[in-house]
Amino acid sequence: MTAPLNVIAVSGGAYRPSRTQVLTQAILDEVGRHLNISGRVIELADLARDVGGALSRKELAAETEAQLQAIESADLLIVASPVYRGSYPGQLKHLFDLIDQDALIDTPVLLAATGGSARHALVIDHQLRPLFSFFQSLTLPLGVYASEADFNNYRVSCELLQARIRLAVERALPFFGAHQRLRQSA
Repeated sequence: MTAPLNVIAVSGGAYRPSRTQVLTQAILDEVGRHLNISGRVIELADLARDVGGALSRKELAAETEAQLQAIESADLLIVASPVYRGSYPGQLKHLFDLIDQDALIDTPVLLAATGGSARHALVIDHQLRPLFSFFQSLTLPLGVYASEADFNNYRVSCELLQARIRLAVERALPFFGAHQRLRQSA
């Protein structure tokens, strides 16, 4: 039996409760329905103060450094961001500024975002994909965007969003196994 796929999901919201965290968990759960995973969610809300005050990794608390190392060692990365003023939050960008630039080469990344309305859906392709292109990551074909109307009481309530999550994961499955085999042979 192969080792579980190491799936790290980063929820880029700085507040709680968070629709971004709910979406992140829903995607992670869907991946877990298809694959043997060891998965966890890293919430920016837990790291924001430490990350925000650091100019380099040397200034981070040990727990924050451990979270960055977890991101760098992921077999699959799920990154979900709220949309603030047409883009992802600067605090999320700063978190990834602290990631080693070579650590995510060829790592599959499933991108997701939440926003107030459908008008922000292109943030995935116009903001998040270029960020992970810098890291030479493999951004997966389908992202998942959710608007405020897709949630009720901080739960996914829209069947179309649930279907989009399922489709994004199903289309990404071939990439996960290939990446895991590459890591195990290295």
